[in-house]
Amino acid sequence: MIFFLLLVSGTLSANDNKWKERANNPVYLHRAIKQVTDIMVRDVYSPPVASRTYAYITIAGYEAARYANPAYATLAGQLQQLTFLDPPDPQLQYNYSLAAVNAVLLTGKPMVISEEKIEDFRKMILDEFAATGMPKEVFDNSVAWGKKIANHILAWAAKDNYKQTRGLAKYTVTDDNQSWKPTPPAYMKAVEPYWSKIRTFLVDSATQFKPLPATIFSADTNSTFYAAAREVQKCGLALTAEQVQIANFWDCNPFKMNVNGHVMYATKKISPGGHWINIARLACMQAHANLIRSAEAYACLSVAMADAFISCWDEKYRSKVVRPETYINRYIDESWTPLLQTPPFPEYTSGHSVVSAVSSVVLTRLFGEKFAYTDSTELEFGIGARRFTSFRQAAAEAAVSRLYGGIHYMSAITNGLLQGEAIGVFIADKLKMRPVSTRGKGL
Repeated sequence: MIFFLLLVSGTLSANDNKWKERANNPVYLHRAIKQVTDIMVRDVYSPPVASRTYAYITIAGYEAARYANPAYATLAGQLQQLTFLDPPDPQLQYNYSLAAVNAVLLTGKPMVISEEKIEDFRKMILDEFAATGMPKEVFDNSVAWGKKIANHILAWAAKDNYKQTRGLAKYTVTDDNQSWKPTPPAYMKAVEPYWSKIRTFLVDSATQFKPLPATIFSADTNSTFYAAAREVQKCGLALTAEQVQIANFWDCNPFKMNVNGHVMYATKKISPGGHWINIARLACMQAHANLIRSAEAYACLSVAMADAFISCWDEKYRSKVVRPETYINRYIDESWTPLLQTPPFPEYTSGHSVVSAVSSVVLTRLFGEKFAYTDSTELEFGIGARRFTSFRQAAAEAAVSRLYGGIHYMSAITNGLLQGEAIGVFIADKLKMRPVSTRGKGL
């Protein structure tokens, strides 16, 4: 509990303990990040774009909160092109929980469509901090520090090539049978075909963790590719109730189009990255992680996921592998449909496999190999909770769910896990945030 004694700079009297204890509860940080998640679900953000947003808001939160324990290291000088910022004034008093929440929300605000919802929530949660009895001077200092951090992070984010990719040419679908094609029911356009041009966070480049080559396309019934498609088809025709539950639990489709006769309507859910962010929140709460450990967990995970999406999307639009639904309908069974709706981007490698593997590595480094937990994050979408004995078990289930769902070949899953594992180990070894005496090598 010594952490809570460090959350405000300077010496305060014993009479201030009540507002310090209430205001420094990490639940405020959890609520702020969950609010950004909920707004991204509402605004419908693709998995890569959501991962970028999570990275910047959580880095801002960590950089604002880390002075709660000066032994924690800045990410400046570690992440690509992130420059150093002058520390808070040692002559002033701060509440770093408030600063972190303000930094998260001010960073997230211009990154979402529904900016007014972020601002309404920010005003509400700042009022809650003020109501704790926090001295006005501390309140004002903390809000200002969070804003300074947010401005610094937003200026850094503006140079990551995201805006430039918005103006690039529309992706052209080719006529050859081996390349990805839009799939029913909405036949949506390709999602983020230029995502590999986004500046990475910690890995050297989008190609640093290039996976094994995709299986060579063939329509020959004796080919490896045909056999892989048959495996997907056969699995889809013989799913157990448990496999259906697993597929739906890890679906994480931000925008599913439902067809009912002549009526089409959308169902919105969290992205794969959003699912793992919610898992991080559960882990922090279960481990009774304080403010700085929670901020660390979010930032580590988000940086890893953001780089994982860049790496994965680089491969997707290099290999442009056709989805099982398209191949099976053309060469095996024209009436076959997958359990899950096929996502609107190339097949190889499996994004959920890559991101789940990288997430499991990072969270295992932070919380331990045998961290058992109940994942209740899908309850808000009407899907029951599942119990896991470790993050690695959860990642393996998330990966194979793509086979059960009928949207990936097994090679994309297996090689996606290997790709994510390699990225995760690299980041966990290289990223240095917590005190040297507690981290060993890397996290």
